[in-house]
Amino acid sequence: MKIVVLDGYSANPGDLSWEAFKEFGELKVYDRTAPAEVLQRASDADIVLTNKVALDAQTLSELKNLKMIGVLATGFNIIDTEAAKRQGVVVCNIPAYSTDSVAQMVFAHILNITNQVGYYSLQNRQGRWSQNPDFTYWDEPLHELAGMTLGIVGLGHIGSKVATIGRCFGMDVFAFTSKNSADLPSGIQKTTMEGLLGVSDILTLHCPLNAKTHELINRESLKKMKHGAILINTGRGPLVNEQDVADALQTGQLGAYGADVLCSEPPAADNPLLKQPHAYLTPHVAWATLEARKRLMAIALSNVKAFEEGHPQNVVNP
Repeated sequence: MKIVVLDGYSANPGDLSWEAFKEFGELKVYDRTAPAEVLQRASDADIVLTNKVALDAQTLSELKNLKMIGVLATGFNIIDTEAAKRQGVVVCNIPAYSTDSVAQMVFAHILNITNQVGYYSLQNRQGRWSQNPDFTYWDEPLHELAGMTLGIVGLGHIGSKVATIGRCFGMDVFAFTSKNSADLPSGIQKTTMEGLLGVSDILTLHCPLNAKTHELINRESLKKMKHGAILINTGRGPLVNEQDVADALQTGQLGAYGADVLCSEPPAADNPLLKQPHAYLTPHVAWATLEARKRLMAIALSNVKAFEEGHPQNVVNP
């Protein structure tokens, strides 16, 4: 059995170990793999592990030995799963490993925006507090979360965790979800998408990216939000139209945008959000806590073991 990891650096830049995978055969780990290098590196692999290196139908058709693809993430849109199924290749993902980490990042963004931690830290490093005539100063608004309305699009693992944390802060929680109202935890009120836009002081996106949710947040939906509302996106970049969000920040219709994901990663230098002072962008790191990556590696290993034993788990193309 030959196992090839195409882009191992992002999940494991050196603080974790691939050693346990050697139990199942020969292991080759590449930090990064360019599209033109995939066929050469994976040509005789039985199992390929990949995070963001895409495997389309044409590429799959040339990997004659391939039996399993392990996606080192929850999302698996980089794989042509139907082509893999036709070829008899099992595709497995890693579900729910980063729920706590992503929910934490949601509130890292929210608290940074409402308390301006980053802004004041920068001001003080530049000497402003040392030169201030009073014991304190503030020139950016500060807000309590208690009493605010938190709107959540999607109540999967992460959305539900965000709702729980929001309730602990004393927020009123509304959600747009396919779940029945009777099945929602106490304290979460179901509403329509339009209703959610109108009621939310802070709107956070936790729905899958598909044809219905692509650019769910756009010029028209932003107009329906409260003036100065906060938008958080730790889901997928294309859930929003980035130019429309930048325009809404420019006019003040949107008070702030906290995002860990963009439509193109890394972003182009002319991405309109990079010029907006109230766009707070982190480089797709919500999933990357040490604890979450340990879980990711453990589940990836478990996926390989289960496949080897003849009962694959976390299969996304049954």
